[in-house]
Amino acid sequence: MGGDRDTGDRYFEPRVETMPREELRARQEERVLELVEYAYGNSAFYRELWDEHGTHPRDIRCLEDFRERVPFVTKDMVRAYRARTGDPFGGLLCVPVEELTSVSSSSGTTGDPEFFAEIWQDAPPLVTAQVRDLWELGLRPGDRVLSPPGTFRNLMDPGYQALGAVVIEVDTWLGKMHEVVEALRTYRPAYLQMMYPQMVELEHLAEKTDLKEAFSSLKGASCAGQPLSRKMRERIREDWGIDVYEYTSAADTGTAWECREHDGFHLWEDTVFAECVEVDERGWRDVPESDLGELVATDLDNRAAPLIRYRSEDLVRLSRDRCGCGRTHARMWVAGRRGDETLVQGRSVVLRDVWQAVEDQPETVAGVFQIVRDRREVDELRLRVGYDPSLTADVDALAGRLGEAVHERTGVKPVLDMRPEEDLLKTMTSVAKFPRVVKS
Repeated sequence: MGGDRDTGDRYFEPRVETMPREELRARQEERVLELVEYAYGNSAFYRELWDEHGTHPRDIRCLEDFRERVPFVTKDMVRAYRARTGDPFGGLLCVPVEELTSVSSSSGTTGDPEFFAEIWQDAPPLVTAQVRDLWELGLRPGDRVLSPPGTFRNLMDPGYQALGAVVIEVDTWLGKMHEVVEALRTYRPAYLQMMYPQMVELEHLAEKTDLKEAFSSLKGASCAGQPLSRKMRERIREDWGIDVYEYTSAADTGTAWECREHDGFHLWEDTVFAECVEVDERGWRDVPESDLGELVATDLDNRAAPLIRYRSEDLVRLSRDRCGCGRTHARMWVAGRRGDETLVQGRSVVLRDVWQAVEDQPETVAGVFQIVRDRREVDELRLRVGYDPSLTADVDALAGRLGEAVHERTGVKPVLDMRPEEDLLKTMTSVAKFPRVVKS
């Protein structure tokens, strides 16, 4: 864990990463004003939407005008435009198709995949900020990184290569983590990228493999797709000997990573303008700093198909206080998805409460569970829970304990469907995310 990590040389772009808030705000305003004119002139979707709302670039002279006059955009609005017009880009594309370097997609966990048009030579959508996060993790030129081949949101390889790292591609699909461990021992990389399901699989391998020895060359590892529970993070640090950095989506405008403080996800505000709001039938309002609200994001570095005032459906707390790492960009803490709350006979049940009850049982400590429902308001709480067979002698007894724990935390007695973890993970439709709320 030593070397460059202890020298204080933590910033890849010190001038940008520690920019005073006033200067950052001025840069955002300048970019937003350019963006509004650019999008209106080049995107059929925005021109149609803004005309319907009586919004024109000439009326937008500052960030306050932008927030007051420019309407929100939702994923369903883009999908509806795509279905109506047949445009695969949902009318967002602002450049001729032949200018694109690539087209990648989202994981499609919560619906049809979204397509992202990218121009890598101009402003790579991940590279711009990703290198800052990798540098903070400790990665340096010449280091080896173990990277899974990407099937959505494009490869992260350009970010590694921009930093000067050597990329080693390894298949990390479910059931392949024993091969990843062997690759770690063979190539001794400094960094490993993973998704949540692979972390669960590694927990099972830890029972017969010395993961601390296998991971000994790592400066750190990253994980995305699902939040790691506090207990799981502690076990990884203590038993595997590695520091895990979580990252998440910045409302489809890029990614947001933890720094070494592990106190929130950094939003690089020179690439995204972030708002935290509450929306209801009467309109919208800003939520107070650090209160829970929905993340709304605007692309500041995407010339191909920018998202503008895009409602993420992510419920977050947002703070613009300087982080302990010295960076001035905002941080967010993700509480969950707006649509994940379940009402059981009028009582609110949120994922966090179920999660805590599940991970408190030794046999289900990995937190592999799903709420099964066909609508938000239901008569009973149906839970599908994955358990570790090697730790489970009596499934019925486990179900009894788990049912009581869920009832204690939520006030609702659940109907449980207990399955081996491995079987439940095989139902995934995306390697990135394990869906927590499913219809069947």
